[in-house]
Amino acid sequence: MAGLRVGPLLRYVDWESGGSATVWVEADRPCRAEVRCEDGAQGTARTFQIAGHHYALVQVTGLTPGTTTAYEVLLDGRRVWPLEGSGFPASTIRTPDVPSDGVTVSFGSCRWSAAPRGGHDPVGPDALDTLATELAADPTAVRPDVLLLLGDQVYADETSTATRAWLAARRDLREPPGAEVADYEEYTRLYDESWLDPEVRWLLSTVPSCMIFDDHDVIDDWNTSASWLAEMRETAWWQERILSGLMSYWVYQHLGNLSPAELEVDKLYAAVQASPDGTDALRRFAAEADSDPACVRWSYRRDFGRTRLLMVDTRAGRVLDEQRRAMLDTDEAHWLREQVRDGRGPATGSGHGSAVGSGQLPGPEAGTAADARHGSAASGAYDHLLIGTSLPWLLPPLIHDAESWNAALCRGERGDRWARFGEDLRRRADLEHWAAFPDSFAKLAALIAEAGSGDDAPATVCVLSGDVHHAYVAEPEWPGQAPEARVLQLTCSPVHNSIPRPIQLGFRFGWSRAGRRLGHALARHGRTGRPPVHWERTGGPWFGNQLMTLTLRGRSAVLRLDQAQTVAGAAGSANGAGTRLVTADERELTANGDPSHSGG
Repeated sequence: MAGLRVGPLLRYVDWESGGSATVWVEADRPCRAEVRCEDGAQGTARTFQIAGHHYALVQVTGLTPGTTTAYEVLLDGRRVWPLEGSGFPASTIRTPDVPSDGVTVSFGSCRWSAAPRGGHDPVGPDALDTLATELAADPTAVRPDVLLLLGDQVYADETSTATRAWLAARRDLREPPGAEVADYEEYTRLYDESWLDPEVRWLLSTVPSCMIFDDHDVIDDWNTSASWLAEMRETAWWQERILSGLMSYWVYQHLGNLSPAELEVDKLYAAVQASPDGTDALRRFAAEADSDPACVRWSYRRDFGRTRLLMVDTRAGRVLDEQRRAMLDTDEAHWLREQVRDGRGPATGSGHGSAVGSGQLPGPEAGTAADARHGSAASGAYDHLLIGTSLPWLLPPLIHDAESWNAALCRGERGDRWARFGEDLRRRADLEHWAAFPDSFAKLAALIAEAGSGDDAPATVCVLSGDVHHAYVAEPEWPGQAPEARVLQLTCSPVHNSIPRPIQLGFRFGWSRAGRRLGHALARHGRTGRPPVHWERTGGPWFGNQLMTLTLRGRSAVLRLDQAQTVAGAAGSANGAGTRLVTADERELTANGDPSHSGG
């Protein structure tokens, strides 16, 4: 009998018609996976095989808009979810009213797997675990409509004690890459450890999710520079690591990001499904994506009613040549511009259906067909634009100036000796955010200003990021006429990790007047000039395990930051201490389209 290894994960829920959803599962053998809903909606799919593992992405159809229905998962006709004796509420699929009047989005990044039950947690309570516990304990609690997981869903280079023991039983950890993961099978262990956590497993089965990778999903500072990449490719273990990282990301994260329409035209997905064993096809794709990143687009778009989300890959598609460094290659940058512009003014023929995993980018005709299905784009401008990028666009000013100065040194502005120093510093200090790609930073600033301007400007343009293990709100100002939209950098990290006290102090100093003066001195030395925007911190910094939530209704927007804290009498506690999400900040970003602040 087939059993359920991992999942189910509720991934895509249709906001166009409200009639469909996708559910991802991993089984322990080949089988037919089925999802049955209480309201009669259902879907089935045969598993496909990758490296001895068996997966299915089940498309559920026949859902009724504006309803919530419980579902169960069957493998070869036998019910495997909900688990027998589970104390959690039923997993449900909630569909939006069509047209929808708003969306609630919770987001964060950087999650180590939770500590073993009853064991000591050295980095404090897990915010995702705590959210799940509170939702499970209170059926009336308001759930997010979607979770945005903005990178570092797993840590390939920082494994737990239990995983290191498991690795040691497989191979000699004295040989590279040591206690880091080496191949696809070891990647599956990371997802087992993270997604089989009971609370998180239930949460991901009942709240849709959108995901994008960051560096630790592969290795710290992945693609930081051309010389870094050349050195990695000289090692005996890197090729298997990068191929396994891309393969596992495609299976565990990327497939679920795609809509049924996108899956229908994805040639790799079709090939993997049609083959008794899709490993070779996926491995060839991963090798091509590694050697020619421009052949695949990991970025994708989702529209939630009149809120547009653009999830942007800032890792795999970088241009690393020092003289033309770019966070996004030419095609990716063009795609991002077209998604921002689509539905505003004359039609562009760009692609809602542009997120692909097959190594073949779709032509304009694919996007046009998808746009025709997309009521919000066809009816005019969106009310809110969310740009999800794992790395913050706006950093503390000192850090921004240090990264742009470092980029100038590395491209030779101060000669070869300074260039060598700059490369060493870049790797030691992780100087590889948007600021380390100055042209890309400036182009994103210009695109955001364009997106926020005009008669049909959205109420807000929010850049959602993580990575830096703290949270803050920053707001830019443009010289001359400002955009009509309110523009914000919303950074939230970690979900479950830590940051050393000295680095906390460094981030605080980075926002200070003294820090700005030091940054200006570095900019003068690097001859970088000033950035095209000026920005101030208007909230934070907040340190701890946390999640941000945006509630978008019409043209109003409310932001809340919740931190996981150990408190007496929390949901899920027996006698005494448990964990609870405590609101550290809440503010209106707009009120009927007008900006206002509260909190601090």
